[in-house]
Amino acid sequence: MNVQDALDTLKSLGTEQYRKTYRRHGAGEDVYGVSFAHLKDLKKKIKTDHELAVALWESGNHDARMLAGLIADPRRLDAETLDAWARGLRSYPETDTLGGIAARTPHARETMARWMASDAEWTASAGWRILAVIAREGDGDGLPDEYFERFLATIERDIHGSPNRVRHEMNNALIAIGIRNPALQKQAEAAAARIGKVEVDHGPTDCQTPEAIGYIRKAVARKEKKK
Repeated sequence: MNVQDALDTLKSLGTEQYRKTYRRHGAGEDVYGVSFAHLKDLKKKIKTDHELAVALWESGNHDARMLAGLIADPRRLDAETLDAWARGLRSYPETDTLGGIAARTPHARETMARWMASDAEWTASAGWRILAVIAREGDGDGLPDEYFERFLATIERDIHGSPNRVRHEMNNALIAIGIRNPALQKQAEAAAARIGKVEVDHGPTDCQTPEAIGYIRKAVARKEKKK
């Protein structure tokens, strides 16, 4: 499948209902409105196609970028490409998608540090998204607790003074760290208690920023049931 075929397919699957929803979430006007169920079906059909993923992301279309996140090969994404994509972020779905891809690249932690230090809200948000993914999976395997403890300290110190979407991703990262193991759970919950309520403006959507302690405890309970 070439990029034009993929775009045509995405366009044919879009609906006005989803276009309205995605625009409320910041997707802008270049959006077809494809459901995630259809995107997953396309992922099964295409599997991994890195060249197509790059072309889809660089098309700028919201749905194309969501599909790109599903079919890209993170091992082939260099830092220059990731940084270029980060500069073009326009919404939190794109930010979450790019952070998820970047977290699975060979240079995830270097990219994370670079993006966290950015003055651009979406880029910094993507950096914290990488940390959340690393804490849950991927490069987080085998990392010592001390690696994550320093980020808990940074979150506690900086979260209330950070930009809107960065606050949301910091909170998500704190939650992900707290779910890793009992020792980090205790530290994350203590930090969350000191932080208090995290206020985030989600615009004209029903999205909410989760209360960290309750979310961590529910996630840990689900994790224990699966053992």
